[in-house]
Amino acid sequence: MTNADTVKLLQECDAGSKMAVSAIDEVLDKTQDSKLNELLTESKQHHTKLGNEIHSLLEQHGSDDKDPNPMAKGMSWLKTNWKMGVDESDATIADLMTDGCNMGVKSLNKYLNQYPAADEKSKNICKQLIAIEEQLGESLKNYL
Repeated sequence: MTNADTVKLLQECDAGSKMAVSAIDEVLDKTQDSKLNELLTESKQHHTKLGNEIHSLLEQHGSDDKDPNPMAKGMSWLKTNWKMGVDESDATIADLMTDGCNMGVKSLNKYLNQYPAADEKSKNICKQLIAIEEQLGESLKNYL
C-alpha cells in the first residue's frame, strides 16, 4: 500500500537530486583545479545514482517524478551566472556549491520532519542524500 508521506518525501528527494545535478553542471566546466573537478564529478555521480534509485521507487509507488521548483532553479541559475560573471574562480564555485549544499541539507531535513509517516526505505534515501550534501559541503571548505 502506498503511503502519501512516502511518495511526497521521495518526490522532494527527486527534485533535490535533480537540482544538485543541474547546479553542478552549471559550474563543472569552469573549474580550474582538477581535484575540485573530480570532487564535483563524483558528487554528480552520487546524486545521479541516488536519483535513479528514487525514480525507480516512485515508479513502484505509481507516482511521477518531480522536477525542481522552476523559480528556485531560475534563481539559482541567475545567482550562479552573475557570480561567475564577476569572478570565475574555484573559490566562487566552492562558495556557490556550499550555499547549494546548505540549502539542500536544510530542505531535506525539513521534508524528513514534514513527512514522518514515510517508510524507512524512503527516509534512509533522504538521509543518504543529506549525507552526500554534507560531505560535499565539507570537502568544498578547502576551496573557499
